[in-house]
Amino acid sequence: QVQLVESGGGLVQPGGSLRLSCAASGFTFSIYAMSWYRQAPGKERELVAVITNAGDSTNYADSVKGRFTISRDNAKNTVYLQMNSLKPEDTAVYYCTVRYRTQRYWGQGTQVTVSS
Repeated sequence: QVQLVESGGGLVQPGGSLRLSCAASGFTFSIYAMSWYRQAPGKERELVAVITNAGDSTNYADSVKGRFTISRDNAKNTVYLQMNSLKPEDTAVYYCTVRYRTQRYWGQGTQVTVSS
């Protein structure tokens, strides 16, 4: 079965950095695009970044462009989100996700809190 396990969240001061990881299993990781979403309290879940299966193309929400970088290691079945210059408004639960066949699968999420 498809499993996505996020890690790397935590508490960080404004201007700081975090690197999120998402370990995938249960499907052929290298042939599927992967995405990161986030959901802040009281807000809808929003797309943060997308990466193609080969990692040769990425796309970002305007709010994170120039600060976040999505990448993947197909040998390790892992997708990453490097987050720099973090702001309080980046505080949210971050999820990795894959659309596998006809269904979208989500991890359990990892909390990122940006606060002084």
